[in-house]
Amino acid sequence: MLRRTALALGVAITALAAPHAEAQERQRFTFWYGLSGQLGDVVQQVCKRFNDSQRDFEVSCVSQGDYPRTLQNAIAAFRAGEQPTVVQVYDIGTADLMLSGQYVPARELMAEQKRNVDWNNYLSPIAAYYATSKGEMLSFPFNSSTAVMYWNRGAFRDVGYEKPPETWEDVEKALRALKAKGHACPMAINFDSWPWLEQFASVHNLPIASEDNGYGGLDAKLVFNDGLIRKHFNNIYRWYKEGLLVVKTPETGQIATAAFADGTCASMFNSIADHSTVRLTAKQGLDWTPAMLPLYAGTTRTNSRVGGASLWTLKGRPAAEYRGAAAFFEFLAKPESEEFWSTNTGYIPVTRAGYDKLKAEGFFQRPQNVGREVAMDSLLVTEPTQYSRGLRLGGFTQIRAIYANEMQAAFSGQKTMDQALDTMVEEGNRVLRRFEQTYRGKQLP
Repeated sequence: MLRRTALALGVAITALAAPHAEAQERQRFTFWYGLSGQLGDVVQQVCKRFNDSQRDFEVSCVSQGDYPRTLQNAIAAFRAGEQPTVVQVYDIGTADLMLSGQYVPARELMAEQKRNVDWNNYLSPIAAYYATSKGEMLSFPFNSSTAVMYWNRGAFRDVGYEKPPETWEDVEKALRALKAKGHACPMAINFDSWPWLEQFASVHNLPIASEDNGYGGLDAKLVFNDGLIRKHFNNIYRWYKEGLLVVKTPETGQIATAAFADGTCASMFNSIADHSTVRLTAKQGLDWTPAMLPLYAGTTRTNSRVGGASLWTLKGRPAAEYRGAAAFFEFLAKPESEEFWSTNTGYIPVTRAGYDKLKAEGFFQRPQNVGREVAMDSLLVTEPTQYSRGLRLGGFTQIRAIYANEMQAAFSGQKTMDQALDTMVEEGNRVLRRFEQTYRGKQLP
């Protein structure tokens, strides 16, 4: 009797231990990301879907709060030998990662782990941002977006516009008509360079910097204080002085997205990723949709620039973790994963297969997604040029801060717009020279 009891107890213990043993056999690896709030919640769901999809690997996903902090924390962790296996780095941090040399190139990782990747499947305007001068991707595009014009169709219809204005000349006419109709905020503006400067330059095929926007070398210099960009920013300031544009920033008490969603402002420029935010917070009956960014008459449209972030694999981790990272990247590139990501966020698919799946399933015709195809049309209207493929400039977070400070100085009357633009370029070039000095003797891949 005692023997049978002991045998039964042993079997029971073995049965209870089996799931634990199976869990222990899984190879764990860590992924740090820079999204929070609702988007951070979706990242956690993505990680859970990966973990539930197989039994070999388990990814631990940890938010670092925001993009700059994620990059800073990863650098600090690397110095302490505690870096994550995978880290999300925003678009303008690409040059920093490239020159650090502390990463495993995407192609090398997938080849070593014998994971099949159709590199041509990645949409060219997205792949180009994260690729070398030879077109080889070093990281995996993850959350991607581009800038669009959000317009209140009801408000514009009241002043005779059934379609969004396509030229800046027509935008000015529409804003004047809206103001005359009694709209206190025909268009919201903030001091974010991404939709107002960087995307403007991209769709007009204009350089932000020399050396093909930095792709050609670390000696690039900012050159955007001239020509059509200078003209445009003087127009912006003039429209602001006339009440056609209204500043909407956290400092004014309301950001542009909220001001558009509650009907205060009739239009704004922002990321397509804000589509879901506007949809979920729009006042009852708001008739709105995204449109392509306007052009100046007589110019030819080129593709808008991708924004967002990509996933980098860091050096110095145990070899087994790279098997997990490769499996994770392969999982993320599946059309089903892209569909989940795009459905639950405002971001766009990064592969042709993902995009085709969304189209085939009527994703863009669903009421909650109407208008989101504009972002894809804008990104894919042309193949990327040397000016529209992206920026390869170091320290660009600081340059964006300089832009914001100088725009504030101009809009508050402390400087002319010409003076502000010149200072942006002058101080921004100092940042670039410091970056060049830091990586003296190195070349961009």
